Amino acid sequence: MTEPVSVGSRRPIDPAQVCYEGRTCLITGGAGFIGSHLAEELLRRGARVLVLDDLSTGSVANIAALRGQERFEFYEGSVADWPGLEELVERCDEVYHLAAAVGVDYVVKYPIETVTRNIFPTERVLQLAAASRCRVFVASSSEVYGRGSAAPMREEDDTVLGAPDKTRYIYALTKLVDEYLALAYHRQRGLAVVIGRFFNVVGPRQSGRYGMVIPRFVSQALRGGPIVVHDDGNQIRCFMHVRDAVQVMIGLMNNPDAYGQIVNIGSDVAITIRQLAERVREAVGNSVPIKHISYEQAFGPGFEDVRCRIPSLAKLRSLVKLENPRDLAAILRDVIAFEASRSNTEEP
Repeated sequence: MTEPVSVGSRRPIDPAQVCYEGRTCLITGGAGFIGSHLAEELLRRGARVLVLDDLSTGSVANIAALRGQERFEFYEGSVADWPGLEELVERCDEVYHLAAAVGVDYVVKYPIETVTRNIFPTERVLQLAAASRCRVFVASSSEVYGRGSAAPMREEDDTVLGAPDKTRYIYALTKLVDEYLALAYHRQRGLAVVIGRFFNVVGPRQSGRYGMVIPRFVSQALRGGPIVVHDDGNQIRCFMHVRDAVQVMIGLMNNPDAYGQIVNIGSDVAITIRQLAERVREAVGNSVPIKHISYEQAFGPGFEDVRCRIPSLAKLRSLVKLENPRDLAAILRDVIAFEASRSNTEEP
């Protein structure tokens, strides 16, 4: 396996300068939204890309353009029990572990599956990567901040989770366990691991089926509405284009200063969900109604939301140089174009 890249001094890595010629990368969950975009970019940079996905939430359509390429290999199976995983990891220089339960809707409906899909597979990946001495990116989530109301949210902030009867926090708990495991393998086994906490990464191929707000709003607007906003719409969120997120991941994996670190990945440009619905309506160009429904109507009794999520990007900017990230207007253009081109639009 390749040795960690040396930068000589503490300075941000420019992802545009990173070459992957001769490297082999494994992406778990690589047929999913973020994973498929990452696979495309790594192939473009010269890597051999191996994708393992059980297609429970990913889709072969996401990687259709990649299949048949000489340096691309797809394997259908679960990280939890697929027998060939050890051999794949042994072949790799880097593992991007993105396979996980996806979306608030899924978590609320399937809390048991959320635990089994998030914790045990991550431990298996870490064990195998430590044995093979390859680098690992572990995908985490802004959900781990829980009820934390501080803005911006910093990686060193305490985690404040709701009571066990608030089902959505089971996802946060599983991702937090993943983070503890990754850091334990770094400290005890010397594993070169980076933990990325994603804040609303969005773009083409993201499905609204599991509660992701922008594709859901766009799909509803294209169908003639209404655009359905949960609660009063004053929740505050920030959105990052998936292609920018991929650049950040590459930069982090090539900066040794990021190993053993938790890093927020996202935008710090905030907008309320009601304002987002209005921006979607304007961008689509339809005079569709915006309808508000309660959390109970959307998710059932006992659901609890987080009102404000704005990440601190100080650590990210110290590690990765990312110039001119795409703004919300560009994100909406790309998502609208993708949704409009689909022959069978998913149910919102």
